[in-house]
Amino acid sequence: MPLHDRIIPYLERAGLYHLARLNSHWFWLDEPLVSAFVERWRPETHTFHMPFGECTVTLQDVAFQLGLPIDGEAVSGCLGEFETYIEGGRPAWEWFQDLFGELPPPNKVKQMTVHFTWFHERFSVLPPDANEETVRIYARAYIMMLLSTQLFGDKSANRVHIRWLPFVANLDEMGRYSWGSAALAWLYRCMCRVANRNVTNLAGPLQLLQSWIFWRFPSLRPSGFDYFSFPLASRWSAYLPPNDGKEQRVISYRLALDRMSARDIIWEPYSALDVLAVVHPEILTDEHSRIWRAVTSLIYFAVIEWHQVDRVVPQLGGVQHIPEDALNIDWLHAKDGRGGDRWFPHYYRDWHLHWGSRLDAGNRDT
Repeated sequence: MPLHDRIIPYLERAGLYHLARLNSHWFWLDEPLVSAFVERWRPETHTFHMPFGECTVTLQDVAFQLGLPIDGEAVSGCLGEFETYIEGGRPAWEWFQDLFGELPPPNKVKQMTVHFTWFHERFSVLPPDANEETVRIYARAYIMMLLSTQLFGDKSANRVHIRWLPFVANLDEMGRYSWGSAALAWLYRCMCRVANRNVTNLAGPLQLLQSWIFWRFPSLRPSGFDYFSFPLASRWSAYLPPNDGKEQRVISYRLALDRMSARDIIWEPYSALDVLAVVHPEILTDEHSRIWRAVTSLIYFAVIEWHQVDRVVPQLGGVQHIPEDALNIDWLHAKDGRGGDRWFPHYYRDWHLHWGSRLDAGNRDT
């Protein structure tokens, strides 16, 4: 969807403007490359097990690659019964009509989701004489689409869930949420599903995963993409992977990963001066960087994952120590919010408390 100038201030306050700038490009996924990495994903540690040890996508990577806020409240709530759990909350579709001025036609609605095409057809072109309330409606629609496509896409790949209504109802408060930790939770969950079950379609913020691979493994990155700006994932926006010989390319990538040593990974790609020169200052504050080192829960509604960063200390400039034992959270991997709505901050209260004390959890000297 077009990024209209008048909705940019709302995106900035929400902490989503950098992500929205990425949305102006179409990212093509190198499926064989990503598949070869996901084969090395271990759900019990949330790390890739490589010949030289472990590595993973961390909150630091989310901040640099996507420019998302890391600190803030967990992205959670309920999935549809807003009138039951939210003070003053109206039934979902009444609330939808209040926020967007109309309801989508029945053929665009499926349970608690709306087809992408309705948002795109209805809210792509902002009228030049739009008043501020109309601008806010278009900002809500853009954010609903942005979250559903860039960060929290599922296997359907064509629907917007109305779980976002309480967030877009108050656009000025959206900046208090940790969109980065929620996105990482969803990426972890999607990779865990592929590793644990007979799931073949990988969903989630895959541009984050692919950019992480390219930044950290020079031998695997495409040539000719030397220029970069912020967010760092924009470096590969014009990359177009080959579309043929996928099976052979998977085999080739597997072999390349099997032969890797510690010399083949850049442990600290963000410490380079040319990178620091383009990164926005808020990414580099001490308060922000402390959260990168937190061994804590990652929360996205019913999705609870674990930020096992103490297993990849060299990625944060330290020497690897013996990490804590991995948590057994297999039972959490079976939870997806189905089977009756509930207020997840209460249902998963202990995990929310973990996130609430994130600055004290697992922050070791590195």
